[in-house]
Amino acid sequence: MSARNQLPGTIKKVKIGAVMAEVVLKVGDQELVAAITSGSAKRMKLKVGDRVFAVIKATEVMIAKE
Repeated sequence: MSARNQLPGTIKKVKIGAVMAEVVLKVGDQELVAAITSGSAKRMKLKVGDRVFAVIKATEVMIAKE
């Protein structure tokens, strides 16, 4: 896999819709939300408690400060 960042986490919630699925992961003490296709979520048989990796492939990361 050629992604730059892979963060281990645990699935907290999976909400499968007609086209897209929302997957909420616990990564350390933070939550991360991924939007993937429903077909992918079903093929991977994602469920609460599964240990997974959030694979982040991006060329930019923006930082904001209040």
